[in-house]
Amino acid sequence: MPFVTVKVEGQVAGSLTSLDGKYSFDFETADSVVINYTLIGYEKKQKVLVRPQGKLVWNVTLRNSGTDMGEVVVSEVRRQMGFTQDITTRDIKRMPSTTGNAVEELVATQAGVSTHNELSSQYNVRGGSFDENCVYINGVEIYRPMLISSGQQEGLSVINSDMVERVQFSAGGFEAKYGDKMASVLDITYKRPERHEGSVSASLLGANIYDGFRVGKVSFSQGFRFKSNRYLLGSLQTNGEYDPTFIDYQAYLSWQPTDKWRLDVIGYISNNKYRFKPKDRETNFGTMEDVKSFRVYFDGEEQDLFRTMFGALSLTRKLGSRSTLTFGASAFTTKERETYDIQGQYWLDDTNTSEQLGVGTYMEHARNLLTSSTIAARAAYEFKPRGHDIRAGLLFKHETISENTREWEFRDSAGYSMPHYGDRLELIYNLKSVQDVKSNRLEVYLQDTWRKELGIGVISFNYGARLSYWSWNKETLFSPRASVGFVPKKNDNLTFRLATGLYYQAPFYKELRDTTTRDGATIVTLNRDIQSQRSFQIVAGGEYKFRVANRPFKFTTELYWKLQDRLNPYNVDNLKVVYYGRNEASGYVVGADFKLYGEFVPGTDSWISFSLMKASMTLNGKTIPQPTDHRWSVNFFFSDYFPGTERWKMTLKMAFAGGLPFGPPHSGLEKMVFRAPAYRRADIGMSYRLFKNEDRHNRKPFLRYLRNVWLGIDCFNVLGLNNVASYLWITDISSQQYAVPNYLTGRMINGRVLIEF
Repeated sequence: MPFVTVKVEGQVAGSLTSLDGKYSFDFETADSVVINYTLIGYEKKQKVLVRPQGKLVWNVTLRNSGTDMGEVVVSEVRRQMGFTQDITTRDIKRMPSTTGNAVEELVATQAGVSTHNELSSQYNVRGGSFDENCVYINGVEIYRPMLISSGQQEGLSVINSDMVERVQFSAGGFEAKYGDKMASVLDITYKRPERHEGSVSASLLGANIYDGFRVGKVSFSQGFRFKSNRYLLGSLQTNGEYDPTFIDYQAYLSWQPTDKWRLDVIGYISNNKYRFKPKDRETNFGTMEDVKSFRVYFDGEEQDLFRTMFGALSLTRKLGSRSTLTFGASAFTTKERETYDIQGQYWLDDTNTSEQLGVGTYMEHARNLLTSSTIAARAAYEFKPRGHDIRAGLLFKHETISENTREWEFRDSAGYSMPHYGDRLELIYNLKSVQDVKSNRLEVYLQDTWRKELGIGVISFNYGARLSYWSWNKETLFSPRASVGFVPKKNDNLTFRLATGLYYQAPFYKELRDTTTRDGATIVTLNRDIQSQRSFQIVAGGEYKFRVANRPFKFTTELYWKLQDRLNPYNVDNLKVVYYGRNEASGYVVGADFKLYGEFVPGTDSWISFSLMKASMTLNGKTIPQPTDHRWSVNFFFSDYFPGTERWKMTLKMAFAGGLPFGPPHSGLEKMVFRAPAYRRADIGMSYRLFKNEDRHNRKPFLRYLRNVWLGIDCFNVLGLNNVASYLWITDISSQQYAVPNYLTGRMINGRVLIEF
């Protein structure tokens, strides 16, 4: 412990401990010598020495004497010199959440980020797809399931928000230490508890248990989560028997035997099951003058399984006061199974004329199995000479993927199967794929952050590069990146930033699948000539800090331009991304993000962001919008409390985003000529602190283990708006198609309780 006062009673002899807790001094001996150890916030300790002689060594432990401070109000806004921001997580436990993945939902409220499905924790950043977002936990890259095709199937993400200490996010212009992705980076750091802490939370959507403690030089935290969105799915227009069960367990151990060594271990296992037996559905859609009614009765069911295991180990060695060396290994494996046989018999009517537009049947079948495993070994070195922060890393990954997919879809209308040939029966869509992939990746990065105070202001310059190689296509990538931040001396409330670099989207398994459809039959081959998608990016931004009513605020603006080539086009069906498997397009993304952050209410964090964007591509000589081209988005996060009390707190979360392009299924991007309605969503949560018991030394005996108890109530989709997740296409015998919207969840009430230890 640093800065502990060590004083000999009655003498001038004494010392102040150094940063690593060491101290030494000389004193005069006597029959009895009393040495006092004092530090604000800790109990005073005395050592009585009887006629001490020679050299003595005393190691002393001080106990925390004080009152836990609870919530701390920060009255200043941290300056952001680069393009990676720290996201505040102060109110994350009381935030209304439909997915149970609070960190991702908080990220989705940032500037440049949009979401179109409250059942999913996936998000789009500046025109990028879900696959273009890179996620790290304690320096280890995390992967997402590949077969998920709707938010209903999606369970809990790997990130356990109860265990999170720090959340860093970059929407572009990120450093060379982060991997080959074209959109964003989410960097999560798990906390190492300093004392015993824990929490239990439960709601109508699931339950979480968290426990963390420290014993000597070992800190340990663990979390168990259970989620069942059966109650939430009950608000969908498709009636049926929903039985989703999502559970996971995660543990993090950190052992620091000496000041120079530290061992970190993370373990994770999840089992996400989704079972659904649809019964019936009725949907009205169209315009005020042209209203259509779609009724369907179902047979069959869907059963899905997504099982994931993840483990990581790292050993860190301090090589002096300015350098650190880390060795690590990790393993990630997932088993995914998507199976369904669902038959629907439907009636499509024009409600204005009572005309029956179509009567028919469709049947969907799938037996999709996929297993994937990734084993990685890494080494990282950090050196901090004066004014510099030099980082280097080496990563080796071995990937094994096995797929066995069988899908087909049958449609008929008024007794005719589609497509209709008259002399034979054909399926409108069928696919079969049996593939195995084994490959290796080697990645190296080197970067430096140089910071210096000049006569005109403070400048921070980050520059570096990544070099990577993939054995599948024998491709070598070189990715230089640089950014600069400047704070002028004349006005230190201003910060200017500029970043540029060459970013790649290294293919994973889905990008390799070259799908060719002829007469409804889809043939899958793996493309060994596939190349990484490439994006040259320029990001310019600035921020202005100011105070209103003595409260801190920050206004941020960022302009960006992405010039893309070697694009691998893809279709999006709800959450399922299906690539062409070929580099046959080019494009660009241009946009602007604006964010106002600060204490709209004293002692709380709130922000509002507004984004404009255009994402375009050229495919087969035709210029078309990219699948993520939503043009505009507005995100709003607001915290409040009742004046004069800390018991009542409110959190409001709103998201608005322009509609995405869509078209008939299995038809190609060239036919995505329609626009879905804008996504509009508002969730509000109210929390009441039943009692506050932060002072653990003065707690009543029957409450000594409790710190806080919060009761909460949430209203999801408080405006009661119908948002579209995807479309079901109905075709009549004349080949006229109707897009029937699949609506997302309606207005719902959720109750919750949070107990903190």
